[in-house]
Amino acid sequence: MSKKVAVLLAKGFEEAEAIIVIDVLRRLDIEVEMLSCQDRLELVSYHQIRMFGDDLLERKLDELYDAVVLPGGPQGSVNLAANPMVAEFIRRHDEAGKLICPICSAAARVLGGNDLLKGRRYVCSGDLHETVSDGQYVDAKVVEDGNLLSGKGLGVAFDFAFTLAWRLSGNSQKTDDQVEHIYYDYWRTHTAP
Repeated sequence: MSKKVAVLLAKGFEEAEAIIVIDVLRRLDIEVEMLSCQDRLELVSYHQIRMFGDDLLERKLDELYDAVVLPGGPQGSVNLAANPMVAEFIRRHDEAGKLICPICSAAARVLGGNDLLKGRRYVCSGDLHETVSDGQYVDAKVVEDGNLLSGKGLGVAFDFAFTLAWRLSGNSQKTDDQVEHIYYDYWRTHTAP
């Protein structure tokens, strides 16, 4: 059965974090939908790149995905955190045991800012963890705690993406084949999760 992932995007999202995750997942035949968390499909990223979502979050609120990915970006994560539809979408997926996957500032701002960490271990960028009273900050590249998978930032986006792909597919050989295909050395020197 094919897995399906929602990537939530808001104005100012970190485009490289989003694209690396989308690229890796699609290479592994995992279906990805980019959902715009604003009132139009066109989005402007952190570095002023115009992109289009596949659909609007408001039209997909009742759909259940296998994972929800939250890219960072200073303004992108603030915009996600301020959107009540985003918080409710994450809450519903979390309660259903689906993977919740923030990277960079999204863990602190979106999950921490909406009391969605629920005491779990996580990582985020910079010192944003100092503003979070919910959750246990761990200084690592990628942190897994139950259905929460968090990544520190852009520099670990491939680690984050391959960990998510492995969790979704459970197929380490297929993941390893893609790692080899793109010449990604880090993953080869570490064991799969």
